[in-house]
Amino acid sequence: MTGSWEWDLLLGVAAALALTWVALVAVLITVRPRGDLLREALRLLPDVLRLVRRLAADPELPRGVRIRLALLLAYLAFPLDLVPDFIPVLGYADDAIVVTATLRSVVRRAGLSAVRRHWPGTEDGFAVLCRLTGLTEGPGRVHGDAARHDSET
Repeated sequence: MTGSWEWDLLLGVAAALALTWVALVAVLITVRPRGDLLREALRLLPDVLRLVRRLAADPELPRGVRIRLALLLAYLAFPLDLVPDFIPVLGYADDAIVVTATLRSVVRRAGLSAVRRHWPGTEDGFAVLCRLTGLTEGPGRVHGDAARHDSET
């Protein structure tokens, strides 16, 4: 293209990184909480961070779940955001979206009861967390945990 393989390589790497970034932003837009849930997710972020740290340290959880949570903590500690803060709405919400998507995955794999054991916040906050992860609490039992509970008895 440019006649120099170094420039061609540099342009190729830059194009691949740009395409990857666009794909990740598209995923964030797709999995973001709808309506007021995004605002509630941002409000719950301090409790959720304590929850993630506690879950990542729980040796009873499957290794894949703990690795996922450790990667989430590393992402949150990294000073550069996936979406710069000057982009409206998504700029400040990208951390909440990534946390929500990861927690959905963790809850589906480890069960909401594990999250309940480590939840540091209020009952109202836990109810919001249930809505964010797409699972609902029932009386004494959680949707998603019911089949596991029935198969254990």
